[in-house]
Amino acid sequence: MKTSEIRFKVELDNEHIPEKIVWEATDKANQGLQETKAVSLSIWDNDAKETLKLDLWTKDMTVAEMKRFYLDIIGGLAQSLKTSTNDDYMAEEIKNACIRLGEYLKKQTT
Repeated sequence: MKTSEIRFKVELDNEHIPEKIVWEATDKANQGLQETKAVSLSIWDNDAKETLKLDLWTKDMTVAEMKRFYLDIIGGLAQSLKTSTNDDYMAEEIKNACIRLGEYLKKQTT
């Protein structure tokens, strides 16, 4: 059986706020550590039947970047939901929400 590993390393300041986040994955095309400004990880706890979340971002990530990051996550969730459940209605509703939020973000930057 093939296995894959994903690792994150987070450097924290004295107040435990992330200053630097790097990651690597055994199946990633570009091997080695790659720096990122944010990570959002969701894990399904089968015993508790709830989602565990881990959200980290560095001090230098701007508010505009953070909003774009979350908008991209929501859009990706729409596609993942459609692929995993074949529920077109829910996927379209999420996609439409992304379109509205994208328009909102465009107005903020102009």
